[in-house]
Amino acid sequence: MKIILTSLLLAFSISVYAQSNFFKLSIGGGTGFTRSYADLYEHNFGEAIYGTADYFITPFLSLGFEAQNGTVKGGQSNLEPSGLRFKNSYRSITANGKVYLGAFIDYQRSTFLEQIKGLYLGAGVGLIQNRNFDLKQSNPNESDRIYKAFSREAVLPINLGFNYYLPNKQGYYRYVLNANYQGNITLGEGLDGYDPSTLRFENGNPDVYTYLTLGLKYNFGPIGIAKKTFKRY
Repeated sequence: MKIILTSLLLAFSISVYAQSNFFKLSIGGGTGFTRSYADLYEHNFGEAIYGTADYFITPFLSLGFEAQNGTVKGGQSNLEPSGLRFKNSYRSITANGKVYLGAFIDYQRSTFLEQIKGLYLGAGVGLIQNRNFDLKQSNPNESDRIYKAFSREAVLPINLGFNYYLPNKQGYYRYVLNANYQGNITLGEGLDGYDPSTLRFENGNPDVYTYLTLGLKYNFGPIGIAKKTFKRY
């Protein structure tokens, strides 16, 4: 009888250990640098801040929103062949989904894999509002350009990032350090403010900007149950 009870307790302990609790809500924010890849030859750096709100379906699958506020610049020096420059004070809001490496690997068997389980890929869709307040034209050969000082257009963000989890005294991941590299494809010509398509009947490549950030996230709210151990013991 003792052997049976011991076996049942052991099996129950293994089953409990194989599961773990995690917070289902997260908010965060941070700052970083943008870089333009638009119609101008010279791609310059800008600055921006961001805020996020996420809902975790599992510890390694999330849906959320991101808001950004900052600048995207291009053609700021005399080396720009077109003689143009722009400075876009933009705002954006996007909905996105992310999937993490921890969903696909057995990180419990390796310290290294446990450390990199927070790697993720993500994609989304949203809206960007452009306000170009420093449009300059010094080359008369560019007189056929159409200027867009204000515009709104769709934007498609693609994310590659890493979460480094900071456990509290109970081993739960309440705080998370985040590094993220984001590519943003805009579906329009408003990012740099220059649009020759109306007169030239061609649009060329879409305007793109990248955003490299560091930030901090805070996990809270309802508790979910993961099939694999998530918190650090």
